[in-house]
Amino acid sequence: MAAIANVALLVTGYDEAIAFYTQKLGFDLLEDSNLGGGKRWVQVAPKNNSGTALLLAKASNEKQQSAVGDQAGGRVWLFLQTDDFWHDYHAMQAAGVIFHETPRQEAYATVVVFEDLYGNKWDLLQRHV
Repeated sequence: MAAIANVALLVTGYDEAIAFYTQKLGFDLLEDSNLGGGKRWVQVAPKNNSGTALLLAKASNEKQQSAVGDQAGGRVWLFLQTDDFWHDYHAMQAAGVIFHETPRQEAYATVVVFEDLYGNKWDLLQRHV
């Protein structure tokens, strides 16, 4: 059986990205290995995650730099699913995460759009059972 292990996220700097994901979103730093030549293998994921992790990939050329913060052309790109929406929303708010709207109820979930430190849009959502 195959599974998606990582999703690469272009960043301008490893340390600033690690700080955002671990301190503001509460993710775990799974790995930070030096690959030489200024490259690192950096993986972060939500706490207690048993699935896909983000691979923080430092943009290394002009084309990649231009895609930092716009990996989905301005659309919501990643979806952070929670089992305690209001706890996570308030914790992220207190940590200074930027939200684009007030939380709303949809047929499928309680949801709100936020952005990461580069401007990529995410949904924080709690699915209705």
